[in-house]
Amino acid sequence: MCGRFALAFSPADLIAPFALDEWADFDPRWNIAPGADIPVVRRSPEGRRVLHLLRWGLVPHWSKDAAVGARLNNARGEIVAEKPSFRDAFQRRRCLIPASGFFEWKAGGGVRQPYYISYASGEPLALGGLWESWRAPDGSVLRTVCIVTTGPNEVMAPIHDRMPVIVAPADRQAWLEGAADEVLHLVAPAPDEGLRAWPVNRRVNRTIDDDPGLIEPEEPAP
Repeated sequence: MCGRFALAFSPADLIAPFALDEWADFDPRWNIAPGADIPVVRRSPEGRRVLHLLRWGLVPHWSKDAAVGARLNNARGEIVAEKPSFRDAFQRRRCLIPASGFFEWKAGGGVRQPYYISYASGEPLALGGLWESWRAPDGSVLRTVCIVTTGPNEVMAPIHDRMPVIVAPADRQAWLEGAADEVLHLVAPAPDEGLRAWPVNRRVNRTIDDDPGLIEPEEPAP
């Protein structure tokens, strides 16, 4: 799964890596949790590359209640093309979620130790996502997003059995614009090369903590 990530960049930092034509303003954050409004890169109907803020927690367009979004923060890649909650979005509404890195927790010895995973280069990750537009009974529109996950690569395997899909720069246009059957192969563990992981302070467990110290390396709990 992917339940927490960081985005320690400004909008200006993402214009070139994501070839943005339009972007919303946001502040850097180091402990983003489900339910937050997060920056999401999509292809507009006019073919422009846009970055807008969407709510993390997917609400399918046919849902009767927006509360379902609390249970759909992630979409398992193995079933994303078939499960009704994700199938339509995977066909038509794929997106990219910029991140500096993401957190995962390693269980063992009665302690869940958080780890932070990022590119060694420091460049932004592009997490594969799906988005939806849901209309409430009062006519207001809620746009939501979830992160697609897959099995671990060798960097992640000692920490957790899932990881987010990471879309390489060369594949980002295809993920946003290609047919579903043409991008299904991208729902796979990222290459090990270029990724790094290290233990961080357990303060990240508290969503009220949100500062650069959360991604600093720290000795794992005994």
